[in-house]
Amino acid sequence: MIDPEAELARLREQHLYRRRRILESPQCVRPIIDGRPMLSFCSNDYLGLANHPDVVAALREGAGLYGAGSGAAHLVTGHSEAHHRLEEQLAEFTGRPRALLFSTGYMANLGVISTLAGRGDTILADRLNHASLTDGARLGGARLRRYPHLDMTCLTALCAETGAKLIVSDGVFSMDGDLAPLPELAQAARSGGAWLMIDDAHGLGVIGPRGRGILEHFGVDEEDVPILVGTLGKAFGTFGAFVAGSEALIELLIQHAHSYIYTTALPPAVAHATSTALDLAVREPWRRDQLARLVRRFRRGARQRGLALGDSDTPIQPLIAGEAWRALDWSLALEDAGILVTAIRPPTVPQGSARLRITFSAEHGEDDVDRLLEALAELPRPDLQSGADASKETP
Repeated sequence: MIDPEAELARLREQHLYRRRRILESPQCVRPIIDGRPMLSFCSNDYLGLANHPDVVAALREGAGLYGAGSGAAHLVTGHSEAHHRLEEQLAEFTGRPRALLFSTGYMANLGVISTLAGRGDTILADRLNHASLTDGARLGGARLRRYPHLDMTCLTALCAETGAKLIVSDGVFSMDGDLAPLPELAQAARSGGAWLMIDDAHGLGVIGPRGRGILEHFGVDEEDVPILVGTLGKAFGTFGAFVAGSEALIELLIQHAHSYIYTTALPPAVAHATSTALDLAVREPWRRDQLARLVRRFRRGARQRGLALGDSDTPIQPLIAGEAWRALDWSLALEDAGILVTAIRPPTVPQGSARLRITFSAEHGEDDVDRLLEALAELPRPDLQSGADASKETP
């Protein structure tokens, strides 16, 4: 059994202790954090919809129509018309026959993977997948084999060796911002007779000409990727998640996914607000265009200043520090300058790859990007050009 005091002491010593900040305003690019106005670059509110007046008004309207909570699981009395309408919208948005709401993205991944694969089955997963994909495989008792990040040669060999039933991958990797190679993943799945599941939490609403995510970006369809997972608390600014797929897949999840069956349904007022957010994401493509402009400006400015960024053209821009103490020092230095960028440390990322995870919102302006660039250029670091000095010992 873990000793709480000893474990907390270890986390502090290794610069891995995490503390919660108190947000005293709506989620936005200029929030009040711990009583102080900040310029934030660490939210997943990519389209700037979390505090959009139309979405807030829809949430109020939904509370008036449906109350504050759902009061029960979907299969009891908790499945509201607001839930049902949003599922139909999400199915249309993703181009799938049906969609199924879950209370969180974590629960969606647990439910899908543990339903489709169990003891005796093998699941193949990218080593940098989100933890919920890994935990879903373990929950169902399947054998989990992880291949090196984006290594399609290794994946193809594992498909042939293991006879895997399911391949799971992030669409946009949440800590690196790079894209899964969907055409190659789909080919590996077809060749091996496996199902392909993509969690496009950070792509839907942002990636693709119409914001339909990484599948639209690569021009692949339901036949290539039969299982699509998305979240509502990132680009769409609200809360919850969904799975989109065939009629049979959705019905199977309704009957067997424990994380759907045995939990209270999402508040219907949130579903009502999400319908408005989804409409805005579709009607206002300028938000995606603004994001793309900001990312280009940031990456151009970073190159000019010799900042070693990861390989990403998405709103997720990692600046690798290497050691946890350095990422934390960088974050605190930015905070002193009134800029909020969270330090991401192990176990969220592998040892030696602690970082600042910089994210952009359509609500940011070009002046905000320039202010961030100037602050980053002032950060103390021994090896600006080549990224982190992973050999340095933690003090």
